[in-house]
Amino acid sequence: MIPILIPAAGASSRMQGRDKLMEEIDGQPLLRRTVTQACDTGAPVIVTLPPEPHPRWAALAGLNAAKVSVPDAALGISASLRRGLVALPPGSTAVMVLLADLPDLTTADLARSLAAPMQDPDRDAWRGATEDGKAGHPVVLGKRLLQQVQDLTGDEGFAPLLKGLGSRLALIPLPGQAARTDLDTPDAWAQWRARQP
Repeated sequence: MIPILIPAAGASSRMQGRDKLMEEIDGQPLLRRTVTQACDTGAPVIVTLPPEPHPRWAALAGLNAAKVSVPDAALGISASLRRGLVALPPGSTAVMVLLADLPDLTTADLARSLAAPMQDPDRDAWRGATEDGKAGHPVVLGKRLLQQVQDLTGDEGFAPLLKGLGSRLALIPLPGQAARTDLDTPDAWAQWRARQP
């Protein structure tokens, strides 16, 4: 089974003092909801977090996910990725990177993405996409790219690794716009909530 790495050590700097990962959906923080969905796939789950004490740690109480502290989180998502990879189960040859602020993804979407490397093994990466083909998340990184993550710096994440892959990158169409609906600002949250039934 491919493990799932959820980088959740960022500072929510665009939220005007609020923590986007602690915003509530269905009565629980978004972070807990995302991690629960990941755990429900049956895959091992690793979550990177700001150092304790931080409310995000308590939000994950009781969940079967490994928690990894990122004291250098200010360096950007690359720090979360590097520290998260060290915590992967031994022998992992791929990892799904799942951003925590994608509220429209479902457990079924995650399971479909996890299955992609088995169904289409001759690739280096598999990336969730909207139903109209726009690249988004989650992203599964294969063995060759895993070896390059340790060289990443800053807040671009793994985007530089995906550039130029061409046919070595497979897109996984997911329903609607779920693969690209991330909530980084208060306005984005307000608009998303207004669309909910």
